[in-house]
Amino acid sequence: MSSISYRQHKGKWEYRIVYEDPFTQKPKEKSKRGFRTKPEARYAAQEMEKKLLNGNEYDTPFALKNYLREWLTTFKENNVSKNTYELHEHNVENHIIPYFKDINITDIKPMMYQKFINYLIDEDQQDYSKRTTEIIHGTMFNALNKAVSMGKLEKNPCLDVEIKIKPKKNGDDLKYMKSEDISLFLKTAYKYGYIYYIYFKTLINTGLRKGEAAALQWDDIDFKENKIKITKTLDFKAKTRDEIFGDTKTYHSKRVIKINKLLADDLRMHMKYQNDNKLILNEAYDHKSNLVFARKDGSFLPKSSLFNAFERILKRAGLQKLPIHSTRHTHAVLLLESKASMKYIQERLGHKSIEITADIYSHISDKIDNDSMDQYDDYMNTILE
Repeated sequence: MSSISYRQHKGKWEYRIVYEDPFTQKPKEKSKRGFRTKPEARYAAQEMEKKLLNGNEYDTPFALKNYLREWLTTFKENNVSKNTYELHEHNVENHIIPYFKDINITDIKPMMYQKFINYLIDEDQQDYSKRTTEIIHGTMFNALNKAVSMGKLEKNPCLDVEIKIKPKKNGDDLKYMKSEDISLFLKTAYKYGYIYYIYFKTLINTGLRKGEAAALQWDDIDFKENKIKITKTLDFKAKTRDEIFGDTKTYHSKRVIKINKLLADDLRMHMKYQNDNKLILNEAYDHKSNLVFARKDGSFLPKSSLFNAFERILKRAGLQKLPIHSTRHTHAVLLLESKASMKYIQERLGHKSIEITADIYSHISDKIDNDSMDQYDDYMNTILE
């Protein structure tokens, strides 16, 4: 609802509209003076009233942070997966709002937004990867696209932004476990705790994300074909058993991958080990979750336990400190060393596109090619001496 009033001011007519903002539901005013006649003011007021009630008045100040939080609540919460919502919320609260602070949504210009993107990826500032920057950009672009369709903006300032490839720092190589260290790591893991041994061995042999592996149920493993089906991820923040499973990181993360016979045999033995626990604990065992990797009572492995175990195993083995995600990179490097194609690696890891895979692993691939050529040169030199 709105109300319009008119008055004369120094011989000119002015209109004043009192209305409820359709987005914030708060009362606001809009006025304009300088009209020669009252009918002119009435016509202009009626046109403005249409814009205001439809949210199409671009000059109305509205803080970006308020809009983004409303956008999350109105358009994302309960409309997308829990993981997707939490990702958008994290980007809004930890990246976008801290940078733009109290700026109005209409004050964001393309050059200003480009500087924000450069700030994220600049090695002397936040030092985020190109992929992380693209994810943050995706949140902002999505939100401001909705602002355009709602009439809060005339044009999305995020259009045509350029996300450059971050120059590598000295020693800023992809973090992965060297192939000659894997055996020592796994032997140390077995001594540390059997469940961590089989979990980390599976990560290294498959390239699964930690949450994808933690969410595996026995129905996801086809021992006849030696295949694993990845359809979900584990929500480590879940408070009840009914909430532990969430969607995979992206649609493309859902996939079926082949496993080698050695890992398949290990998982069969693991099933027998787990069945023994079920017989011993009986009703005290969480049969319903049916998790492949679980604590002795069948409940899921906590994220903190996995992180701590990985760090301690590396330390006990005398190996360099690595993030747990390095197991995924380790698998990719092993594939590259075995001459697997980028397309195969993309599909196995569940990347959206081969460009993402190539962007991450191209310099490793080049190094392997150079090492192979060096070995070939050395071999030919011995022949031609």
